[in-house]
Amino acid sequence: MERDKVAVVILNWNGKKFLEQFLPSVVEYSSSENVSIWVADNGSTDDSVDFLTGKYPQIKQIILYKNYGFAGGYNKALQQINAEYFVLLNSDVEVTKNWIDPIIDYIEENDDVAAVQPKILAFHNKKQFEYAGAAGGFIDKFGYPFCRGRILDQFEEDNGQYNDIIDIFWATGACLFIRSQDFLENLFDEDFFAHMEEIDLCWRLKNKNRRIVYNYQSTVYHVGGGTLPKKSSNKLFLNYRNNLLLLYKNLPQKKTSKILFQRMILDGLSAMVYLAKFQFSYFVTVLKAHRKFYSMKQNFKAKRVDLLQFNNKSHSQIYKKSIVFDYFIRKKRNFTNIKF
Repeated sequence: MERDKVAVVILNWNGKKFLEQFLPSVVEYSSSENVSIWVADNGSTDDSVDFLTGKYPQIKQIILYKNYGFAGGYNKALQQINAEYFVLLNSDVEVTKNWIDPIIDYIEENDDVAAVQPKILAFHNKKQFEYAGAAGGFIDKFGYPFCRGRILDQFEEDNGQYNDIIDIFWATGACLFIRSQDFLENLFDEDFFAHMEEIDLCWRLKNKNRRIVYNYQSTVYHVGGGTLPKKSSNKLFLNYRNNLLLLYKNLPQKKTSKILFQRMILDGLSAMVYLAKFQFSYFVTVLKAHRKFYSMKQNFKAKRVDLLQFNNKSHSQIYKKSIVFDYFIRKKRNFTNIKF
């Protein structure tokens, strides 16, 4: 099979309405002899496949016959695509003119770069950064993710303050440029199913001295919450469970027990806040997530052992304080107020 330079790959699950809305921008701004466009269908039960076949015969399709989640779906799809670079693109993303070339050019000029994300702005407010990735992802010492341009639920307007190219800790899976070799040698962890699998992948890559970068020269607009709404109990469950799995799997040996104990306390306080607000379903969801984490811990212990040779590094992109404490107590709501 002929090798493509760049493969733009959209993982779809019952997302016909997003394909109808956003594929035109992808086709318009990605048409090149060096770029192929793919849609991998993750067991959809709507008529996404029929729509694509009839409306976009030039788009290549991979049909998966069940929903393998974000992690498993992309693993299975990308292993079938022969390309030098993969671009993982959510179905609810509008791309812009010349969104591919600046990032591919940068990767090709920097052999130590594994993955790059563009500037992610909100589709419904194009002057504001979007939740999933914004201007590059980081985590604090307790594993809580945050971004330049977005801390917890506080969003900044884009005034050019992050028009730069910098190393970050994680790049969003909403629009992720990655060398195929780096992806295929590491893959997403399918036990995550969805949410935080890209942070886990980036952490493992960084531990192998591969760089993760944000590049402002490309901009896309993301709806967000297209598959799971932000207030979904299932989304909350995955975030709590996967955050614990992420820490247990990747933390250096000397920090694991202490950080996980502290996280248990913080998650317990979070659950009590839900209870105090009479959000009983969220309270129960946090408890279920912790119970599931413990049931999966044995399997992850083997993964952790396999990674011990790598997961002993201290990265400058990990914030050594608590972003939650800074946000609620110190009232630091913008990334520019955070001192690494």
